Amino acid sequence: MTKMRLLKFSAAIFICLALFTSTGFYSPFQEESKLQKYPMKLSEYALFTGNAAEQIPAEGVIPYELNTPLFTDYAEKLRFIKLPEGERAEYRNKGVLSFPECTIIIKSFYYPVDKRSPEKGRRLMETRLLIHEAEGWKAVPYHWNEEQTEAYLEVAGGMKEVSWKDERGKKQKVNYVFPNMNQCKGCHSNDGEMTPIGPSAKQLNGEFSYEAGAENQRQLWDQHKLLAGMPEMGDIPIVPVWNEPASGSLDQRARAWLDINCAHCHNPKGPASTTGLFLEYEETDQTALGLMKTPVAAGRGSGGLMHDIEPGKPDQSILYYRINSEDPGVMMPELGRKLIHKEGVSLIKEWIGSM
Repeated sequence: MTKMRLLKFSAAIFICLALFTSTGFYSPFQEESKLQKYPMKLSEYALFTGNAAEQIPAEGVIPYELNTPLFTDYAEKLRFIKLPEGERAEYRNKGVLSFPECTIIIKSFYYPVDKRSPEKGRRLMETRLLIHEAEGWKAVPYHWNEEQTEAYLEVAGGMKEVSWKDERGKKQKVNYVFPNMNQCKGCHSNDGEMTPIGPSAKQLNGEFSYEAGAENQRQLWDQHKLLAGMPEMGDIPIVPVWNEPASGSLDQRARAWLDINCAHCHNPKGPASTTGLFLEYEETDQTALGLMKTPVAAGRGSGGLMHDIEPGKPDQSILYYRINSEDPGVMMPELGRKLIHKEGVSLIKEWIGSM
């Protein structure tokens, strides 16, 4: 698929208009008067061409990636976005871009059979859609069947064991957790309203390997009139790749990891606003970042420790204690993981130890 073909919007009626007329389902999580109707099959959105499991984007569906992505039990992700025809996203220097109504953000979670050999294939687990409706964003989850031929709407969540071989050839397995439709808001929340997490200016300020070649995502969006209000490239913020030392300092990479994994809750408008621990990449207040900060609530989650971050002493820091735990009553983040992100936790340990 050429770059121009990738970015050309189809003339078909945009799927957002069909959401309110298609045959739907009864949701046990909403009052009957507030029911929404969505296609039962992912393929009905026509977001991918051919075999949807191959994840080849259809016309007008734009692939993208983040410099530092969220950890989700070592699942890998394929990300796409579809803007309504003729519309643009609005640039924001902080936070996610402002997307027009009827935007669909697509994220497919998968595990490779063997991380050393991509040609051996992958196991798609789910494809989550964030759809910008008139009343706000709505999370719509689709679970892939065993045959990997279709993903079906599933609002109740669930769990499924999955195994794979890691970079060392060691077999790994996890009970992958599918969040229910309501749990998505546990992370995707800002001032009580659902919102995307990843596609911000600083996260998209990096190269993507399009079929026509590698190009900066921000520049490509601007060139093809998909983004309004973008400043000069030198004025666009950027976060480094958390596990690539050449991309940024230890402090920058650790802050990038905390920003994507923790700051969607730990910010002044997020679900963890009352903690006073704010982990956004832009935060400059050292106390808000946790340095020598006493916790608001010193329950079991504190591990009997005194400060969120004890400079130079990761083993005496509550932040490190919680991200290094698998105890459901202690671990952070609370949702989206059952395993410890060993590499990410090691980065935070090194960061605290360097203070």
